[in-house]
Amino acid sequence: MTLNYWKQPLQAVPEEVWTTPDVEALILADTGLAAVPDAIGRLASLRMLDLGHNALAVLPDAIGDLAGLTDFLYVHDNRLTRLPDALARLTRLQYLNAGDNRLEALPDDIGAMSSLVELRLERNALTSLPASIGQLAQLRELHAAGNGLDALPEAIGDLGTLRMLTLRGNRLRRVPASMARLSRTGRPGSTTFRRVRGRRFGSRSSAPGRSWNCL
Repeated sequence: MTLNYWKQPLQAVPEEVWTTPDVEALILADTGLAAVPDAIGRLASLRMLDLGHNALAVLPDAIGDLAGLTDFLYVHDNRLTRLPDALARLTRLQYLNAGDNRLEALPDDIGAMSSLVELRLERNALTSLPASIGQLAQLRELHAAGNGLDALPEAIGDLGTLRMLTLRGNRLRRVPASMARLSRTGRPGSTTFRRVRGRRFGSRSSAPGRSWNCL
């Protein structure tokens, strides 16, 4: 069952959301919502949740109770300054888009989200990434452009399945030596270095299927 309220002006989550059995997809994007109640955690069958393009300043901890959430969670283009630590309990979630918010930090245990394949964090206020990010063994795409990152954790080199990394628009002057391991985990290819303001900076691997955009 899919409930789709896309672009319908809402003051609150409609009552039928809580009374409709077996909701698997809930689309509340671009509705003007400013809050999501704790009751969201009771939607045990939910696999897809879209809360994008709203006015949310906080997500309830109960969102971590959505053990069945697998396909995607969109919370992009809101007013979030943090993601709840409980989000790390979503161990089956494959796609998380939290871009275009005001995030200042990520949950320390984000690495527990072991099924993540794509993580989008563009255009926030992040100054660092937690070391646990290196535990995301399934991650193929990490997008963190347009933040305030001035360093990356050494653990980023543990992302052996990573195929796309975007970091342009940050404050980076160098990347960890561990990133050299990323280009070795795929088919052989050369690595060339690009320069920013005269400094050796980031790398872009020519190994097929991989892209490092650090500028």
